[in-house]
Amino acid sequence: MMQPQELINNILSDVRVELLDEFDRNFTRKAFFNKGWAKRKYDDGKGSLMNRTGALRRSLHAKSSGTTVTFYTKSPYALIHNSGGSIIVTRRMKRFFWAMYYKYSGKVKTLKNGKKSTSASSQLNNSTAEFYKAMALKKVGSRINMPQRQFIGPSPDVERIIRSIIEDNVTEYFNKFNIQQK
Repeated sequence: MMQPQELINNILSDVRVELLDEFDRNFTRKAFFNKGWAKRKYDDGKGSLMNRTGALRRSLHAKSSGTTVTFYTKSPYALIHNSGGSIIVTRRMKRFFWAMYYKYSGKVKTLKNGKKSTSASSQLNNSTAEFYKAMALKKVGSRINMPQRQFIGPSPDVERIIRSIIEDNVTEYFNKFNIQQK
């Protein structure tokens, strides 16, 4: 005979697994359920910033304790992406941006006549270099605004999934006892 605590544990386990899967799918959808993520102002042709290395996606975890399920990530940049906000430019960031500028500007091919190549890869490297140059020229203390690209958290979709899981588990629980629900 299934005990009520076992029913609660089953519900919590199903919520943990199902919502973790849904939060992971947000990276495939490039949206928080049906609310699309903001596009980048600058496209470097390497795909979505949120999926570039997969580290943020892989950092999602969930744990059950008592009667709660907690979803979390230890990624240091998860909060700014999930909530949006602004980042203050530091000297260290400027050094990084200059290094990236020199890296990409060196990849722009120069033709024998001394002109810059107009190939697609050279144009992409040139625009990437120009992006990093613009970032490197920002003043220390200025702000870079990050739009919200939510991938985890509460929403009507999360509530709907939880409600469905509870209903399915309770129905299964009562069906084991052949108890008719009204």
